[in-house]
Amino acid sequence: MRKRKWLLTTAAALVICLFWSFLSSLGTGGSLNRMESFLQDKVTQQTDAERAPNVNIKLIKIDQTSLDNLGQFPWDRSLYAQLISMLADAGAKAIALDVVLAEPGKEPESDALMAETMKKYPNVILPVIFNFKARQDEAGELETESISYPADTIGASQEQLGHINVMQDQDGTVRKLTVGLKNDDEQMIPAFSVKLANYLLDKDQQITWNVDKSGWYRGSQHIPVDKRNQIATEFYTMPREEMSADTGYDSQSFFDVLSGNVPADYYNGDVVLIGPYAPGLQDEYLTPLSTTLKMYGVEIHANMVQSLVAGKFSTKATPAVNYALIVLLSLLTILLFERVTGGKAFLVYGALAAGYVLTWIELYQFKSLFITITYPFLAMTTAFVWSVVSHYVTERRERSRVTNIFGRFVPRTVVDEMLASGEEVTVGGQRRDISVIFVDIRGFTPMSEKLQPEQVIQVLNEYLDICTKAVFKWNGTLDKFIGDGVMAIFGAPISQPNHPELAVLAALEMKRQSAELEERCLREIGVPVRFGVGVNSGPAVVGNIGSQMLRLDYTAIGDTVNLSARLEANAKPGQILISEETLARVKGKFITQSIGEIKVKGKELPVLVTEVLGVAEEQPEDEQELLHVGREGA
Repeated sequence: MRKRKWLLTTAAALVICLFWSFLSSLGTGGSLNRMESFLQDKVTQQTDAERAPNVNIKLIKIDQTSLDNLGQFPWDRSLYAQLISMLADAGAKAIALDVVLAEPGKEPESDALMAETMKKYPNVILPVIFNFKARQDEAGELETESISYPADTIGASQEQLGHINVMQDQDGTVRKLTVGLKNDDEQMIPAFSVKLANYLLDKDQQITWNVDKSGWYRGSQHIPVDKRNQIATEFYTMPREEMSADTGYDSQSFFDVLSGNVPADYYNGDVVLIGPYAPGLQDEYLTPLSTTLKMYGVEIHANMVQSLVAGKFSTKATPAVNYALIVLLSLLTILLFERVTGGKAFLVYGALAAGYVLTWIELYQFKSLFITITYPFLAMTTAFVWSVVSHYVTERRERSRVTNIFGRFVPRTVVDEMLASGEEVTVGGQRRDISVIFVDIRGFTPMSEKLQPEQVIQVLNEYLDICTKAVFKWNGTLDKFIGDGVMAIFGAPISQPNHPELAVLAALEMKRQSAELEERCLREIGVPVRFGVGVNSGPAVVGNIGSQMLRLDYTAIGDTVNLSARLEANAKPGQILISEETLARVKGKFITQSIGEIKVKGKELPVLVTEVLGVAEEQPEDEQELLHVGREGA
């Protein structure tokens, strides 16, 4: 039985592990993965003090004010050349123009001016856009369909290029920076933000692509990017957040800087990003900081620059680690809850869940590592639910087994008390103080000779029914039917302090209820059917006797049982005989008559025997209360 239970538990653990591991392997889509992303977004959010912006990162906005004053897009490129020259001459560290210039402009002179500016100022960065295939041949890859470089008429060098691809997750949210992408010549083109971050980093902390090691490094520190060269970065500003004493990047209007309202010297020593900052320019995306308000692309690049400069980026654990967590938590949960049940199980589950969530948060806080939370957590919960259901089913099966064993022999209230006690029904017994009744039909053999077998069975069933009801009425245990005899126990399996009294009351109940049957048998067959009853009290071994696998019988054995049987054998028709021990315990409660000492089989000395005639009419109040308790099966 135990082996079968462990096999079932092992099978359940295997199914749970495989099920959640399979769901985990399906990829980045689906509600569970969105939940994972949502939880990660929440834990990465920072206080205003933690997300204080880098003062050397400034924005120049192509906003509605600039569009109103300089005209609608696209602008003449001489405007960009003019502003870039102003900023570079004023001492800006780097200038990034987040405007795609992939085609030659309408005015060749303007392109020539832009080319001259690019040549004069090598710290100017222009954007490259990678156009990816709509359907990737392999999962996790970024296969390119085409690449949009700045027009040749602008003359940007390879060192002045950075890609501006902003990659969204399945839910449309930007969480990751694609550190670099390879062009058709297998050359790595760094991200816009990587190029700008290097202007703010010391030489020994520069972010570079190591061709020999095929990896990205920030100085000597390896950047753990995924197969797409992506890494999750921090966000320091809310979408479209104005600068305050605590947060928000310094941002000025393109027109204000170009017109001199904001002096170019203001940007001395800073990295400057110039880009669209108006809804109509269609360069805005959702970020982890808001599910409704979108952030402009130039803001996203600024946040990524600061994240790289600060060295704050997070990675996700490999699938193998996540599968291991699913297996570990599933097995741990099932093993624990095989031993812990009831209310304690919920406390242990709460502790396990809290411990895993805390570990998940601490790994991010101290190691910038995200292990998966949803799938191991749900695997653990599934294992817990399975354990609870398994224990419930086992308990119900045990209740059914106990009910089957005792339900036909003891009253329902006694069965319920046994189940509530939680005691295991096993082979063996224990020494208990009990009272035993033996009942037998007097004149059964002559009656059997006069009746047909079917009539004998009918009379016998009526007689046995009378005995059974009387035993149950006084909360006794029907031990067995022995041919035309009955054995019953009082005081087991549930202890009853007044079991001798209950046994005698049951015997008197049998005598009263048999009067009608006796009269009918005398009238119809000429032979009266009367009972002989023997009652004895004392110690006996009570328990389950038999085969654990095949059959168990709940019974009592010992000298107390034997004497009760001998008293019944000596009882005349309609007579209830009790032993000296039983008389001592019920004295004053019943009308009795001494029979004297008789010799019984198995006893060397004679036994004092008393006949019970009825219930005493008057009983003290405290004894009546004790009698009531006995009826309730206390």
